[in-house]
Amino acid sequence: MTFVAIVGLWSLSVSVFEVPSYLLPAPGAVFSLLIAEAPMLWANTKVTLLEILLGFGLTLLTAIPLGLVIALSPLAKQVLYPPAMLLQLVPKIAMAPLFLVWFGFGIESKVILTLLMTFFPLLIASISGFQILDARLLYLTRSMGANTWQTFRYLRVPAALPVIFSGIKTSATIAATAAIVAEFVGANEGLGYVLLRGTSTMNIELTFAVLVILTVIGLAINYLVEFSEWLLAPWQRKLK
Repeated sequence: MTFVAIVGLWSLSVSVFEVPSYLLPAPGAVFSLLIAEAPMLWANTKVTLLEILLGFGLTLLTAIPLGLVIALSPLAKQVLYPPAMLLQLVPKIAMAPLFLVWFGFGIESKVILTLLMTFFPLLIASISGFQILDARLLYLTRSMGANTWQTFRYLRVPAALPVIFSGIKTSATIAATAAIVAEFVGANEGLGYVLLRGTSTMNIELTFAVLVILTVIGLAINYLVEFSEWLLAPWQRKLK
């Protein structure tokens, strides 16, 4: 209903204030273009989705285990955390042209930029999540005879999951932006490429159509993460 209300307000504003179509097209024109150009838009959407999924997937596979190692090992914190922090301080968007030189105009440069832009928020959330456990609970479980694996499986992981999922939500939001920015720098396909083409030719309907698709992608990713949290952390359901 919120989405319908936004579209209704958009349409009403265009009609009441007589906004020219080259500044703000009406929703009907945008959705008509979505239907007319559906094959082209879908082909480019698949490219951007693949970049997002690969880059964000690599983030999940690397940031969470590394966060666990840094959280539980003082030596790993001294050795691994400073380089990660240094990497975070380097502007990723400024490095995008370098990725084109190093990896070319293919999907590799987009995936790597997506990985780098989404990595640090999830790493910080993972470290915080695995360190959030009260030490008294660890003493309690050990006194009850729990071994290291049981403590990790039934105590540390459940305590960390809510914090980790907060980081996943943040990183997932950044992933779509990272893929689009990478396509802005250099690409011949993808939604970022279509967006640049629309603005360069003053095809504002096409630009808004791409924005609608990106909004849907963002919503889909967010709901997927929330469903995963609902599935993996059932004890959190009563808190929402």
